[in-house]
Amino acid sequence: MRFGIDLGGTKIEVAALASSGEIVLRERTPTPRGDYEAIVAVIRDLVAGAESKLGTRGTVGVAIPGTISPKSGLVKNANSTKLIGHPLDKDLSAALGRTVRLANDANCFALSEASDGAAAGKPVVFGIIAGTGVGGGIAVNGQIIIGAHAIAGEWGHNPLPGARADEIPGPQCYCGKHGCIEAWCSGPFFEAQFETATGRKLSAREIAAAAETGDVQAKAVMERWLDRFARSIATLVNILDPDAIVFGGGLSNIDALYRELPARVEHYAFMPEGQTLIVRNRHGDSSGVRGAAWLWREGDPEGLPK
Repeated sequence: MRFGIDLGGTKIEVAALASSGEIVLRERTPTPRGDYEAIVAVIRDLVAGAESKLGTRGTVGVAIPGTISPKSGLVKNANSTKLIGHPLDKDLSAALGRTVRLANDANCFALSEASDGAAAGKPVVFGIIAGTGVGGGIAVNGQIIIGAHAIAGEWGHNPLPGARADEIPGPQCYCGKHGCIEAWCSGPFFEAQFETATGRKLSAREIAAAAETGDVQAKAVMERWLDRFARSIATLVNILDPDAIVFGGGLSNIDALYRELPARVEHYAFMPEGQTLIVRNRHGDSSGVRGAAWLWREGDPEGLPK
C-alpha cells in the first residue's frame, strides 16, 4: 500500500493508494497553526490511523508547499513558514519508523498527472499550478526532476518573456523582484487588472465567462492575460519541449486556456512541429496527495516500516 500526505496551510490529508491507483481511504484534518511539532504528530497519527483501519502498512510520501534544501537538508521556500528551517523528512521518518519521501506539491501534481492522470503515458510532463500563484513541476519517465538547487519547475519566478514597454518593470512579486510570470499571470493579478481597467470587481472565472458572452472590457483584459501566458509557456516549450502540459489550480477551470493557448504558444515558440498538448488535470484536488503516494513504487523495501 502507498500512503500519500498532502500538507497544506489549512489542512493535512492522507490517502491510501492501491496498486490499481484507486484511493481506498482518504481522511483530512486541520493543519495545526504555528506548531511544527504538532504538524509532525498529526501526520504520524493520520498514517497510523489509516494503517489500522486498512490492516496493512506501507510507504509514505508527502507533498509540501516548499522543498528540502539539498545543501542544508532543511525545508526552504515554504509558504507555511513554520516548516522553514526544519529537517521535516528526517523528523517524519523518525516518527513513522520508516524512510519518508518529501517533494514540492507542484512536483507531486506533475507526477500524479503523468502517472495515471491527464498525461498518463507521456514521457515528459510539465505541470502548471495556476491560482493565487503560478508554480510548476516536471516529471520525466515517471520521476520528478528536482534540480541542483531543488527549484526545477519554478518558472513562475522567471521574468515575463518579451516584455513590452508598458510591461516594464512590471508588478512586484512576493519574491521581491518585479515582472515575474507569477505576478503577471496569477489569479489575483488577473482580477486586479480587470478591476483597474473597468472599475468592476469579478473573480477570474467570472471575467472569463463575461469575455465568452461578448463583454468588450473583459475580452480585452482576457486577451492580454492569454498573450502573457502564451509567451511564458513558449519558453517552456523551447527549453523542455514537453509531451504534455497539464494545468491545475483554480485557474485550470477556465476553458479558454485549452482552446486558445496551443495556437498562441506555437506562434511564440521556436518552430515547433505542431501545437503543444495543453490539457486540464484529471485528478483535481487529489493530485497532490496522489502524487505524494506515487513517490514510491509499490513494495519498495526502503520505504517499508522497520
